[in-house]
Amino acid sequence: MGNRYLDWFRQAEADLRHARHACENGDFEWSCFAAQQAAEKALKAVFQRLGKDAWGHMVTALLGNLASDLAVPHGLLDRARMLDKHYIPSRYPNGFESGAPTDFYTQEEAQVAIRNSEAIIEFCRHQIHGPAGHGPGGA
Repeated sequence: MGNRYLDWFRQAEADLRHARHACENGDFEWSCFAAQQAAEKALKAVFQRLGKDAWGHMVTALLGNLASDLAVPHGLLDRARMLDKHYIPSRYPNGFESGAPTDFYTQEEAQVAIRNSEAIIEFCRHQIHGPAGHGPGGA
């Protein structure tokens, strides 16, 4: 099976669109989760582009593992940490003493999650397509 990094990246972009739509519809917990998923998949696309394996779901760990191969911009790890906080509690009621995730997530949190995901995806886009959207390898 060939390298499918472009498929992973396209799905990351689709997940980010879903995060935006969920935010517009008031489904803030799903917006936060989709933003986290978008960043995770974009980072996994970079790993595949580099011919490396990526395991796990923590954006922070994925980005940290890339730092040995790539210059990770200042502040991107903090954005990853914020996104990782949405991986489980946004989906499961047992993340809270009572109530459902839908009771706790806000529009502002969803908007921040989307911005954090956008920053990570933009970093990944540059790694995959090179400067100014040139094809793989920057050609």
